[in-house]
Amino acid sequence: MAEQQSPIIINKIVLASLSAMVAETTTFPIDITKTRLQLHTTTATPTSAFQIAGDIVRKQGVTGLYKGLSPAIIRHLFYTPIRTVGYEQLRHVFVPHDHHQSLSLPIKAVIGGVSGVIAQVVASPADLVKVRMQADGRRVSQGLEPRYSGSVDALNKIIKSDGFKGLWRGVFPNIQRAFLVNMGELACYDHAKHFVIHNQIAYDNIYAHTLASMMSGLSATTISCPADVVKTRMMNQVVGVDGKVKYRNSYDCLIKTVRFEGFRALWKGFFPTWARLGPWQFVFWVSYEKFRLIAGLPSF
Repeated sequence: MAEQQSPIIINKIVLASLSAMVAETTTFPIDITKTRLQLHTTTATPTSAFQIAGDIVRKQGVTGLYKGLSPAIIRHLFYTPIRTVGYEQLRHVFVPHDHHQSLSLPIKAVIGGVSGVIAQVVASPADLVKVRMQADGRRVSQGLEPRYSGSVDALNKIIKSDGFKGLWRGVFPNIQRAFLVNMGELACYDHAKHFVIHNQIAYDNIYAHTLASMMSGLSATTISCPADVVKTRMMNQVVGVDGKVKYRNSYDCLIKTVRFEGFRALWKGFFPTWARLGPWQFVFWVSYEKFRLIAGLPSF
């Protein structure tokens, strides 16, 4: 039985990786805009997502919108297959494949959260490099020298300055975000798709996948945006010349953000995050479901 399952699992991993690469490349300009917006800490000069995106293109050209794409793709080669395939495997622990729609939403949410945590721990170094390189583009736009010349250089410098464990800087807010995001993404997509099909709103086709992915993106963004803001700021901070950092931990970052910028600052980048997650969810799930169909695998 295990030998029969192995090729199926491998196929799912490959297809999830391929779908994630397509989705990440398509939506990456929105992601870098969201990251720059979250790193914008001043309240005196309000900045919109459109202003930030326009500033990037004006100062760095269109290629500036893809700063950090390579580590982002590398991250998803680990992150997305682990969480999606892991979700399915954990789901089968409770019920057989043909009856997984009988699982309640809270159970699916826990399964999705746990899958996301496992995947994020593995992919955290690539996520750190991605955030650092995206923030580097902001330094260039301000007339400063970039910290890193590329992904490998960023990896080496982080290890040199912070040690090997420095690759997991921000891993705890990362884990918190991953748990929340995958509660929204995986559990909501799974539940919404079967709700749409069961109530004959649409068959198991692109229409059902589109509706489910839209609901998934909205719920994931609402739940995870505060943790995403904290994660981005924690991962981008570096040790100063005095040997200190701005935020001691994720809780300290949360408190200082609310104290100095207001409660609404926790949802900085909400619309670009939603604008990214919506298309990302659509491209990923439609591609993944289609690839599975072509490969002769059952629907997610």
